Amino acid sequence: MTRTSVLATLLASALATTAAAEGVVNIYSARHYDTDENLYGDFEKATGITINRIEGKSDELIARMTAEGANSPADILITTDTSRLTRAKLAGVLQPVDSDILEARIPAALQDQDNTWFGFSQRARIIFYAKDRVTDVPQTYLDLADPKYKGQICIRSSTNTYNQTLMASIVTHHGEEAARDWADGIVANMARPPKGGDTDQLRGLVSGECDIAVSNTYYFARAIRKNVKGVSDSLDQIGWVFPSQDTVGAHMNLSGGGLAAHAPNRDNAVKFLEYLASESAQKYFSYGNDEYPTVPSVELADSVKQLGAFKADDVNLSEVAKALPTAQKVFNEARWK
Repeated sequence: MTRTSVLATLLASALATTAAAEGVVNIYSARHYDTDENLYGDFEKATGITINRIEGKSDELIARMTAEGANSPADILITTDTSRLTRAKLAGVLQPVDSDILEARIPAALQDQDNTWFGFSQRARIIFYAKDRVTDVPQTYLDLADPKYKGQICIRSSTNTYNQTLMASIVTHHGEEAARDWADGIVANMARPPKGGDTDQLRGLVSGECDIAVSNTYYFARAIRKNVKGVSDSLDQIGWVFPSQDTVGAHMNLSGGGLAAHAPNRDNAVKFLEYLASESAQKYFSYGNDEYPTVPSVELADSVKQLGAFKADDVNLSEVAKALPTAQKVFNEARWK
């Protein structure tokens, strides 16, 4: 029996032991995807554990857990991006998890070094461009700051967590001075002041408002899988580059979760986190929301496969998280809105 099949058997056994279980698990979730309903339903069927869910914005949920303190009913916090997971850890609303299943299935670089959070899906933050207008295509993140791209770039605000983690990774790999130069160059090269979400950056390419855009892959893959207004009808006009393939690889950010500091249903909560690392749950992340699973062996959805193979940055995201305060300082100094 292979190591992968042993782990799968271990996980199935862990879920089966609670098939007749009574009880609940209370989830505070900042993920708002319809396809996640299948995740919750399958877990309830497999375990008999009822899921109670409160949805909200990440910062609001963290603030709520902080205010509730030891009386919080939260068992699990689920949110997007390393910056928010780190914010929750620093706020003291998460506690470490000791799980052989999570340790075996989630790569070390995609979990907190103190086991307070684990990544369950990934998104690559990459470069998109208008094929008919860009011939000298930027190949790295640092290339985007080259003056030859002046007035061509659409990118989100510095308050966006995806950009904050990308900046933190640039600080980690290249140092604060290089990150400052990069931020200054991006601001000088913007086609417009930052506005909207990642889909809006892609729409900017289609409309001609900009020639180059930075976006997470799952926004584009979603437009492959189903109709996204202002993008899907023009997919053939958009090219893409996974940056820095000759060096560190493309930056990845996470959707993940952790065990609440005062979880009243701790055992059920740990089982749910372990379930998110299962083969079936990991496939939901890809097939239902066009993301990359964090468990390497899981098959990708066709929409994601169409983006092609690439080298991902395997830097430990716990180390990147340490650079988040510096990243914010760099943004402020560059007057990146």
